[in-house]
Amino acid sequence: MTTNIIDNTPKRVITQPEVFPSSEVMLDLKDLKKVYPTPKGDYVVLEDLNLQIKKEEFVTIIGHSGCGKTTMLSMIAGLNPISGGSISVLSKHIQGPGPDRGVIFQSPSLMPWMTALQNVLLGVDQVFPHATKAQRHDIAKYYLQKVGLEDAFHKKASDLSQGMQQRVGIARAFAIKPKVLLLDEPFGMLDSLTRGELQDILIEIWNKEKITAVMITHDVDEAIFLADRVVMMTSGPKAKIGDILNIDFERPRTRKSVLEHDDYYTYRKHLIDFLEH
Repeated sequence: MTTNIIDNTPKRVITQPEVFPSSEVMLDLKDLKKVYPTPKGDYVVLEDLNLQIKKEEFVTIIGHSGCGKTTMLSMIAGLNPISGGSISVLSKHIQGPGPDRGVIFQSPSLMPWMTALQNVLLGVDQVFPHATKAQRHDIAKYYLQKVGLEDAFHKKASDLSQGMQQRVGIARAFAIKPKVLLLDEPFGMLDSLTRGELQDILIEIWNKEKITAVMITHDVDEAIFLADRVVMMTSGPKAKIGDILNIDFERPRTRKSVLEHDDYYTYRKHLIDFLEH
């Protein structure tokens, strides 16, 4: 399959296979297909979807509602069976959920009766069973501190605001040290101020951890600010990769530096044009 890729110097669209050396690839989706049976026949959500994501790369995915973005992410997470093709992490086919993939959902789905610390420890205890209790607590506390919840270790999740609960969700995902971080519109239900704060927190932790990340978003500005590449999906049914935009901004980056970059509005216009056609 060929994919349109934006070559930033000069600005033009080129068509070439999106293939990287295997030593650079963390996540590999090959000829991915998802079919749901219906009374009227099979409904093909995704078909012939090919995408390689490199180690330490942050990729955002945009597309119209219903194009299969969340379906694709749930298959990568191992939560949704694959109808065809394959998904590999470091050349190993995935067979289901695993600690090599951490997930941050739009709703963090915390245990409401547990404290913030206990919620993070749920994953840490499973992934690091041979660590001492003190070591596991240190890991959980470290990531809660990174998301600004050092004063909320012992607060029940039900007593936390929506934004604070999502902070716990971010801490929980990073704390298990996954190879791939999957984010399904994690800030979509938050107000704009909280959304911006959590974007900054996410990218600050990611800059240090450099975990391969795949994030679904409907926000064009968010997609540009966070990503090394923005992947654009065609509308369904039979959705696939329609276009890929390379974001040539240095890291670490700030919101101010992104907005002031000469190419920012060129990138933004390209994404909006894609979504409007």
